[in-house]
Amino acid sequence: MLRGRVVTLRPVTAGDVAALAAIRADPEVRRWWRGGDDLVSAVRADLADESLSVYAIEHDGRVVGAIQWYAEDDPDYRHASMDLFLDPAVRGAGLGGDAIRTLVRHLIDEHGHHRFTIDPAAANTAAVRAYAKVGFRPVGVLRRYERGEDGRWHDGLLMDLLADELAD
Repeated sequence: MLRGRVVTLRPVTAGDVAALAAIRADPEVRRWWRGGDDLVSAVRADLADESLSVYAIEHDGRVVGAIQWYAEDDPDYRHASMDLFLDPAVRGAGLGGDAIRTLVRHLIDEHGHHRFTIDPAAANTAAVRAYAKVGFRPVGVLRRYERGEDGRWHDGLLMDLLADELAD
């Protein structure tokens, strides 16, 4: 269990699947995370992916989102990549930033990572602003990076953070 200032991160369990699927079903989250018609299966697939470490984000005793990470272990390119989603009802309270800071500190202290990446949709300005608040910087636009539910390709924004740039 990882404790932040206002959130707790803990490994997701099977008991969290329904709550996380419900959050991902919210139109504000689904717009960016999608997952097909069966979001329960989509969440379970993330949990089954051995390359991902998925944590539930808890606040005031309830699951309000998830944050996940995976490592690039090639010693010449080693870094950690992450992504997260939050229940729109708790956005704006600093929970996402606290979750990112908590995970980044853990990855520095326990896994020795020095560099982190995140790749929000370029149009997701709220996410880009939130990531910038904790120190992520834009690296470049990933053109036609991901296919949206509309079937069209949309740009992503690659952002990175060095360990000594983490903002409190």
